[in-house]
Amino acid sequence: MPAPASFRIAVLASGRGSNLQALLDAIAAGALDAQVVGVFSDRAQAPALGRARDAGIPAHALSPRGHASRDAFDAALFDAVDASAPDLIICAGYMRLLGDAVVAPRSVRMINIHPSLLPDFKGLHTHRQALAAGATRHGASVHFVTADLDGGPVIAQAAVPVLEGDDEASLSARVLEREHPLLVETVRLLAWRRIALGDDGVHFDGRPLQAPLQLAANNRFA
Repeated sequence: MPAPASFRIAVLASGRGSNLQALLDAIAAGALDAQVVGVFSDRAQAPALGRARDAGIPAHALSPRGHASRDAFDAALFDAVDASAPDLIICAGYMRLLGDAVVAPRSVRMINIHPSLLPDFKGLHTHRQALAAGATRHGASVHFVTADLDGGPVIAQAAVPVLEGDDEASLSARVLEREHPLLVETVRLLAWRRIALGDDGVHFDGRPLQAPLQLAANNRFA
């Protein structure tokens, strides 16, 4: 069943926006039936904002320094996000913690992509953490957002091997190659309403998901 053409996505990003670009490329290629209706950042110079403007998408930067507290900044940010009327909010390299006041009302329609196989290696410097731990597998996860750092219910993952001689740069590049199709395929299922967050966790095709979906080599879920 095709996704409705009106499926609307808002993206939060603090950095380069490579996952945003993957979404835009998939939409332009007809592989993802959706539209990005706004890109929002806490950093005015974030390259993600430039990608949005180049694509004719409204780009918004809000400075945390202009607000009295983290909660006040979050409220202002999500006032702007809500004004774009998104069906889905994607945190794609957004580097600020979000408080429960803004997360809880939106948790069923907010996802994050994180560069590790959660629950392993939450937080920052995940590739460094994986190498230090001697991990043999690493990867990326898409999960629903909660106020718990990288702790929301996991929807899907893509794994890569950790190779002998890997450093942070080589491992990061290998993970990033899988992050992009992982995010696109997960968003496609969300747009088709095949994935939802229920009281008992993630549902896939109406049934509780027993384990995260795994992205296969053909960029589809096994």
